[in-house]
Amino acid sequence: MSSAHAPSPSEQTRGLWLGFLGVFIFALSIPMTRLAGGSAEAPQLDPLFVALGRAALAGLLSAVYLRLIGASWPRREHWWPLTWVALGVVFGWPLLLGYAVRHVDAVHASVISGVLPLATAAMAALVLRQRPSLGFWACAVAGLVLVLAFAAWRGAAGLQWADGLLLAAILSASSGYVGGARLSTQMAPQQVICWVLVLSLPLTLPAGLLSWPQTPVAWSAWGGFLYVSVFSMWLGFFAWYRALALGGTLRVSQVQVLQPFLSMLLAVPLLGEHLDAMTLGFGAAVIAVVWLGKRMPVDQVRQE
Repeated sequence: MSSAHAPSPSEQTRGLWLGFLGVFIFALSIPMTRLAGGSAEAPQLDPLFVALGRAALAGLLSAVYLRLIGASWPRREHWWPLTWVALGVVFGWPLLLGYAVRHVDAVHASVISGVLPLATAAMAALVLRQRPSLGFWACAVAGLVLVLAFAAWRGAAGLQWADGLLLAAILSASSGYVGGARLSTQMAPQQVICWVLVLSLPLTLPAGLLSWPQTPVAWSAWGGFLYVSVFSMWLGFFAWYRALALGGTLRVSQVQVLQPFLSMLLAVPLLGEHLDAMTLGFGAAVIAVVWLGKRMPVDQVRQE
């Protein structure tokens, strides 16, 4: 039996700042995925290529990085956790998101993704056996209510099949985030995503090559693909897993409440989508909830 490390105040602060950096990088994922894949009316890169091609490129970069630092192979007990993370963040989230944003715009997808912090916190409470206070959960629920109220204000007329894909993508991402956070306490956080990507290469590399586009696409689509390959699929996790390891998964995951609003802000110059004062008002309210949630106690409990 071992005891979970309770993050100090300075570690929590560093974790939150790194969490903000990771969230900013990830906030561009939805608009960049939409840019890469296009819409149903004006398709660009195939969502299968965007999802698995980006993982293949990031996997090759990871192999070079691991070679340069002389990293040793993961221990046997780490193989299944690495596979679990891969199912969530290499295959589940990118594939489901890619097909969803073919049929809904980035603002719509960003609103639905607002439930990701609560999903991550709930997954962490289950898997990592952490105990948030009632006040912490109240802040998480308040953030969820805010994003749902925002969706209602935007006039969403019930769930579409693409919304089901987005909700499944959120479940996949939250599972991968928590699995990665747990592994980040046992190996260098930046090595977690690298090994996940390298071990996925036998599937992602041939799949990426087989789905290589056969017709010309816009240069902007290739730019979106390169971003989600290098930043969303690779470098963003350097910051994110380190943040979760330092500040605690439940606490740092609340920073994700900002992600849908950052995605919408960034979609304006990238995709020409509309942003109004009410959206900014919702964003300010969510920031207030995140600040309050940071002040709520979270108990670390003993791990087997």
